[in-house]
Amino acid sequence: MVTISLYNLKGGVGKTAASINLAYLAAKDNYRTLVWDLDPQGSSSFYLGADPSVKNESKKLFNGEMDLIEAVQSTQYSNLSVIPADISARQADVLLSEMKQSKRKLSGLISSLKKDFDIVILDAPPGISLLHDNIFNAADWVLMPNIPTTLSIRSFETVINYFEENDLDKTKLKCFFSMVDHRKNLHHETMQAFYKDHVFFKNYIPYLSDIEKMGLHQAPLETYAASSFAAQCYRDLWKEIKKNCID
Repeated sequence: MVTISLYNLKGGVGKTAASINLAYLAAKDNYRTLVWDLDPQGSSSFYLGADPSVKNESKKLFNGEMDLIEAVQSTQYSNLSVIPADISARQADVLLSEMKQSKRKLSGLISSLKKDFDIVILDAPPGISLLHDNIFNAADWVLMPNIPTTLSIRSFETVINYFEENDLDKTKLKCFFSMVDHRKNLHHETMQAFYKDHVFFKNYIPYLSDIEKMGLHQAPLETYAASSFAAQCYRDLWKEIKKNCID
């Protein structure tokens, strides 16, 4: 089983859209795929049409009142399941701080799913906290979508420094450019500068309305705009991720 986190220090960088579209493509490739929505906003849950089955489900998963497998829900898509989030996920840091091995609790929970799934995708909330330490430890790969702008790249560098200062495995960090606007010279210049260090995948996700329409369709892009350029970009990115992180 491979665990992949979609994460960024910043919000609004296309993290959840990537989580859903990459998960859908993984499932389409016959990987038994699970999306665990760890963001209190619950956007991944919304895109997959899922709601928690019990009140305060996220809290109960972290404090041990509920086994992780009990929260897994199938979706309308073959091979694709989800653990939906609710607002109680905001309490994750408090709950984790009260536990032994508090930075590795998430890893222990996920390990219980090894027989059931091939790929687990964690849709992480923005920020850096104890929850994120758990995510960084639990994930085999931490994929960071970055808009090619000064502030977004600055947040990327902040995360790199955080990994170094906290003895986290920096080699598990992989990045890709997201919400790329070809009309902006700054985007092109930034992308070319950062491709040189081989941290960023070559494939990127453009800033296009087809992706924004995921909320209207409440579905992965591939299901309603498979012939679009945006869908092709996700397919190309998935192939690169699969080659470097899965196969």
